[in-house]
Amino acid sequence: MVHPGTSVVASSAARRINHPDSKDMADRPPPPRGRAALLEAFKSRLTKPGDDKPALQQEEAPKPRGRASLIARMKELKIGSATVPSSEPVTSTRIQQSVKVEDLTPRESESKPELPICSFKGTSGTSIHVTANYIRLSIEKSKGVFEYDVRFTPEIDAKQLRYKILNSQMEQMGGVRIFDGGSVLYLPIQLPDVKTVFKCKHPIQQSDVEMSINFKKAKRFGECVHLFNVLFKRVMHTLEYSRVGKNYFDGSNPSLVPQHRLEVLPGYAIAVDEYEGGLMLCLDAQHRVLRTDTALQLMNDIIRRTPERFKDEVSKQLIGSIVLTKYNNKTYIIDDILWEHTPSDTFKTHTGNDISYIDYYKNNYGIRIGDHKQPLLLHLQKVHKSKSADMEERHICLVPELCNLTGLTDAMRSDFRVMKDVAQFTRITPAQRLHALKKYVANVENCDKARKILLDWDWGMHIENATIDLNARVLTPEIIIFGNDVRHQTDSKTDWTGQLSRNSVLGSVDLDAWTIVYAEKDSRVANEFAENMTRMGKSVGMVIKKPRMHGLSNDKTNSYVNACSNVITDSLKIVVFIFPTIRQDLYSAVKKFVCVNSPIPSQCIISKTLNNQKRIRAVTLKILLQIVCKLGGSLWTLPIPCKSWMVIGIDVYHSATGGKQSVCAFVANLNDTYSRWISMVTLQEGEISTQLKINFVKALEKHREKHGSFPDKVVVFRDGVGEGQLSYCEKMEVPQFEETLRQFELDTKLCYVVVQKRINTRIFAQGQQGPVNPSPGTVVDDVITRRHLFDFYLIPQSVGQGTVTPTHYIVVANTAGIKPDHLQKLAYKLCHLYYNWSGTIRVPAPCQYAHKLAYLVGQHIGKVPSETLNTCLYYL
Repeated sequence: MVHPGTSVVASSAARRINHPDSKDMADRPPPPRGRAALLEAFKSRLTKPGDDKPALQQEEAPKPRGRASLIARMKELKIGSATVPSSEPVTSTRIQQSVKVEDLTPRESESKPELPICSFKGTSGTSIHVTANYIRLSIEKSKGVFEYDVRFTPEIDAKQLRYKILNSQMEQMGGVRIFDGGSVLYLPIQLPDVKTVFKCKHPIQQSDVEMSINFKKAKRFGECVHLFNVLFKRVMHTLEYSRVGKNYFDGSNPSLVPQHRLEVLPGYAIAVDEYEGGLMLCLDAQHRVLRTDTALQLMNDIIRRTPERFKDEVSKQLIGSIVLTKYNNKTYIIDDILWEHTPSDTFKTHTGNDISYIDYYKNNYGIRIGDHKQPLLLHLQKVHKSKSADMEERHICLVPELCNLTGLTDAMRSDFRVMKDVAQFTRITPAQRLHALKKYVANVENCDKARKILLDWDWGMHIENATIDLNARVLTPEIIIFGNDVRHQTDSKTDWTGQLSRNSVLGSVDLDAWTIVYAEKDSRVANEFAENMTRMGKSVGMVIKKPRMHGLSNDKTNSYVNACSNVITDSLKIVVFIFPTIRQDLYSAVKKFVCVNSPIPSQCIISKTLNNQKRIRAVTLKILLQIVCKLGGSLWTLPIPCKSWMVIGIDVYHSATGGKQSVCAFVANLNDTYSRWISMVTLQEGEISTQLKINFVKALEKHREKHGSFPDKVVVFRDGVGEGQLSYCEKMEVPQFEETLRQFELDTKLCYVVVQKRINTRIFAQGQQGPVNPSPGTVVDDVITRRHLFDFYLIPQSVGQGTVTPTHYIVVANTAGIKPDHLQKLAYKLCHLYYNWSGTIRVPAPCQYAHKLAYLVGQHIGKVPSETLNTCLYYL
């Protein structure tokens, strides 16, 4: 079990009274306490005196890197300028710098010392043997990696020209290299000079070009993640896999879904990194759903359906969408539609000649464009300016006829038949997934060119032919506690829907004043729903009186909004809306009114949902349970011995079009049974939040109001942070919590955990008939965990179809000193407490609550909801 934290320390006021200098304090006005003290400290310390920059943003000056670092080291050695003196004799192809590699100190020429492994390993639970989709990479001990910086004078913009110039001198550099086309060069040998300069010719203009190869450092293989990913990128191209987005797919072998005009491309997500078990390749089978219809076909369909709103509807569906051009297997985001331009228009090539789009595709790809009057699509690509770090926009015009639409539309996602047919190809079993991994390894071994890239060249790398074996642990199944202290032991399916329907809820709330708003054509459905609700209240331990019925003559948005003004009173507890159809504009208008203008809990239902007589009891029970939560009640809990702890969930919503502000949702528990929550929202720019202090202050005050003291420990589960944002999260978000605790003069300790769902790691157990999904509660905290992070993987769910995806937990800060076993158990317990699903979910409940809240505000409301709703789960 998770042990509770230490006892609450004496208050700051008590410490001041015992201070030696407190003899005159009786004559002074009493200092502010509680929230006033925190807000005062927050205002006074948010910015440093004499500095307009927020204190949280003060950072040390960055250390020199790259070329600047090399120049600084050369100055320390009194070498002088890093440039070649003009008086030095120059050979026809090469200039040798006077500084030799052996002149550098070991600290300068050798790799950094290997850092210790950051282990976060627990011991509780039952041990089992599992495997994962990781393949170990073996490398010959005699091999090495040396990193160089490449510069061209004058600057060369085009990647292909950079490659040609570098390749012209490869014989003098050993014949083997990894070059990213920019400035990073890896060689398996170390050149004799710190700086090597080559005199070359421009491949096209035949002008003189100077290429300098500057030694940066020798690296151990564990540091060469970039190198290995470039290597495997070459391997994928050698195996004739095309890159679509971040992953690689086999475009020559699609699975067709002709009844829905779709095709599914098989492929792989591939990445190399250093883990606790060494250097490994993470390889996962992926699928990409493409639509066989083109952007031009979409335009033709729209003009047939709605010719009067043709341009508006086309812009709505295409702008912001992603298209794939099969002639080069690249994806583009459509930024605009050029209605005045057609494929007959001309553009200038890199040689300065004018050519039409029709002739360009005919000459370069052998493609004949059929419709010469179709408008062009515009993609804006940001590229670096020549000889500058600034960015500029490059306009890329696309022909709709050649652009395949990607992804599924909202209508397709809501169509059960479409999703079922697509799932036959995308939802593969653990056995099929492992078979795909073995097939890839076999393809590499059987392809001479691919094997040569990894092994026969001087890198000396080899892929082992088996996935990695692991020791995992399965945590003890949890006990669900309902009303009247009824307890239920969960099984391997972690589903307690049946028990929930037969037992009363943990904290019931009587419903004596509520209203149903509906269109007159749904009057029968509305009356039946009211009767079912009043009858079913007893089964969950509630007293539900008959509602007030408010019928509308039509289903217009204004009618529902006006009805809100008429029916909402101070005594009303909740208003239920029955909509004839799914309409985003109607839903958004109603939710904005009841969350901002006249705050009151609300429930929206589609009449079709209530028309299914076979499932009417289950549907009514589901709605009733949501209403209980929205009224401030609770459904169930678990035995969690973490008393006086505050658990926080944070998630951020970003608009798909990028036009709206991001929404940061902040959810914290109100009691020790983790069945009541306070929910807050702030609007911000980007993923990383700079306004967490405000919400944390409110949560601390609410905790003191409910418990009489502040929490002993604070555990934050932060969802939505990717690998590249971990350092920013640690520098920008964690200090906000730590600074608030210091300002409040508390000894409360912090544990900050990043939760990642979108990962490619897969874990497999061995069943009687082959690989299967592991049991819920499976924890992996060794071998495949990151070498320099405190992290672990947890599988909280039972998946009947396809392969389960574990959740990755990364401990960014842990001044609370919470042990691995305790944090792993706490995370697993919280996955049982999401009241919109009577089973376990992928992330801790506060994270999922924050996700739902951020989505509601960002997608529909657009404003911060009223604080009067903060203590109820009004967004379920």
